[in-house]
Amino acid sequence: MVEARLGFYHHPPQLLDGLEARARELGIDLSSIDLDAITLPAGEDLDTPSDDDEILQNEDPPEVEMGFANTIVVDNLPVVPPEKFEKLGNIIRKIFSHASAIKEGGFWMPVNADTNVTYGYCFIEYNTPQEAQLAREMGNGYKLDKSHILVVNIFDDFERYMKVPDEWTAAETKPYTPGENLHKWLTDENARDQFVMRAGTYTEVYWNDARQLSSELIYQHQFWTDCFIQWSPLGTYLATVHRQGSQVWGGEDKFVRLMRFAHPQVELIDFSPGERFLVTYSSHKPSNPRDTHKVVLNIFDVRTGKLMRDFKGSADEFTTAENIGFSGVPWPCFRWGGGKDDKYFARLGKNTISIYETHTFSLIDKKSLKIENVVDFCWSPTDPMVALFVPEMGGGNHPARVSLMQIPGKEELRQKNLFSVSDCKMYWQSNGEYLAVQVDRYTKTKKSTYTGFELFRIKERDIPIEVLELDNKNDKIIAFAWEPKGHRFAVIHGDDPNPDISFYCMQAANTSRVSKLTTLKSKEANALYWCPTGHFILIAGLKGFTGKLEFYNVDELETMATGEHFMATDIKWDPTGRYVATVVTAVHEMENGFQIWSFSGKFLYKLSKDHLYQFSWRPRPPALLAPEKEEEIMRNLKKYSKKYEQEDRDASNQMTEQERVKRTQLEEEWAAWVAKWKQLHEEDHSHRMELRDGDASDDEEEYEAKEVEVEEVVGIIEEVVAFELDH
Repeated sequence: MVEARLGFYHHPPQLLDGLEARARELGIDLSSIDLDAITLPAGEDLDTPSDDDEILQNEDPPEVEMGFANTIVVDNLPVVPPEKFEKLGNIIRKIFSHASAIKEGGFWMPVNADTNVTYGYCFIEYNTPQEAQLAREMGNGYKLDKSHILVVNIFDDFERYMKVPDEWTAAETKPYTPGENLHKWLTDENARDQFVMRAGTYTEVYWNDARQLSSELIYQHQFWTDCFIQWSPLGTYLATVHRQGSQVWGGEDKFVRLMRFAHPQVELIDFSPGERFLVTYSSHKPSNPRDTHKVVLNIFDVRTGKLMRDFKGSADEFTTAENIGFSGVPWPCFRWGGGKDDKYFARLGKNTISIYETHTFSLIDKKSLKIENVVDFCWSPTDPMVALFVPEMGGGNHPARVSLMQIPGKEELRQKNLFSVSDCKMYWQSNGEYLAVQVDRYTKTKKSTYTGFELFRIKERDIPIEVLELDNKNDKIIAFAWEPKGHRFAVIHGDDPNPDISFYCMQAANTSRVSKLTTLKSKEANALYWCPTGHFILIAGLKGFTGKLEFYNVDELETMATGEHFMATDIKWDPTGRYVATVVTAVHEMENGFQIWSFSGKFLYKLSKDHLYQFSWRPRPPALLAPEKEEEIMRNLKKYSKKYEQEDRDASNQMTEQERVKRTQLEEEWAAWVAKWKQLHEEDHSHRMELRDGDASDDEEEYEAKEVEVEEVVGIIEEVVAFELDH
């Protein structure tokens, strides 16, 4: 049977049918012709250039397609008579079109010439081997009915299996070659963190050596990327972007290339939270200006480089009118869910949310979630749960709503109807314990809006909801931020340039309701940056403000320090929460560089860099300690901290000694320089005496002043006087 299938495909039916039809017209019996015995007359090449022609010598050799890696063979189909050919073919086409578009003329189901029924298998050809591989993974094991479970193979695999020898031979044992240790940087004995910055044509990776009040260069590479750089979410890889695609780098001491991902003209990339997959994006201008951009999205396996799924279409297919981003497509286009396991990803469409599972890279239940007028959704950071927002419809007859839905069952867990809604934003707490929904509502006159918050307690029974309104509900909300791994949140509200900042807690003492902790009045701020470990927050005034900084202790409700970084554009906490960088990027032409501060607001050091485009701390993976162990360490922190306090004192003493040695060295260099010029002065003594007519004194005070007057004719002025005689 395998040989028969190979024979069918090596002589495509379209070609055979054409030859046979032409032979019948000419009255030629093809079965009686030996094609190998045909020779052309001497000098006759049928207008085909020979291998010696200069044309072939000067041109690049043509690309020859080898094999049939873009073709699949689908087995275990029903054996049907002619009247059911079309129906079965349509069913098979529909099933395998989910993976990708079938190549035109690329479906063929052979028929037994003797019995006039199908053989029970078919061939399907795609445009690329990656599409065929995806179709095989999606279709293999598909249950057509109780008696027919499909078996799908790549066509090239048949030939490969036929070459397997009949006798087994033991595989050659190759020596073990250790790979790159991608987590070596986590074992730094001083527990330092790394950061990368891109300035001018150089990309540089540094250790943050705050004890030495400096940074240590680890790696430098010129023209490393064509566009930008990006760390993976757990810090394992550093990605670069090029015209041909993207690459990821990592290793022990130096950054070596680990994998390439081919995607011509790639513009954006995005890692899944668990670093298993990489999404690449490109947009292409249409030939007709009235058409939208063409979009290509690829999803790769990061470790193997294998293309798992691709999406192609117009920009309209990947966006809604309310959600427009880069080239008309919101980014990231795919939003990952299910926590660090990377089980699901989803995208928003018109009246739909398409949710895919990464096991098969196909839609859950093979269909999208249809929700009329849905405009936004977001995943829980830890659980397979989606929060979605649907605005009002029918002129207010159908209220807006926020719903929580469990995946993959698509079961609605909680819903809240909202009335007179102007806009809505959703904010998940990092542990997935709370969801804050910021709701802007119209007043009765519809001429203005006011803001309130709907607070969902996700982990509690029946998911209770609280409503929070500010003391002045007409205040404009400038910023909102949850405390990482905590129960508090902060809100900047009021009018520029001096709004107020309020802090709230979801678990206040003696109450299960949200309560306000304090309000800071009239602050020059428009951004909130919580420390990654919670407890502390940096309140900043960026962009239109002057770069004012306030380091605030939320536990004690007190300001620890204030500072300023003029023209600061970005604030970046290191992943441990010990240090924070304030950055001025090339958005401004002057003062490019960064400053490093301690979590309590102590300025440590700064570094200037012209044309600074990016600054990014290297993320850390989650701690391996259990929450109980972390709590124990916090309770006994003073005991553990003694060791590190001594190390800090030793480092400080070492710095003092290093500074003393440096000062001594500078003094010695100065003394040597003075001695050198004194020696030269003595060597020139005789020459100076000669210039002074034998006067040997070098004392500048021993001199005789003489006053000499010199007359010099500057010019002659002639004056002509005219007389007018009276007659």
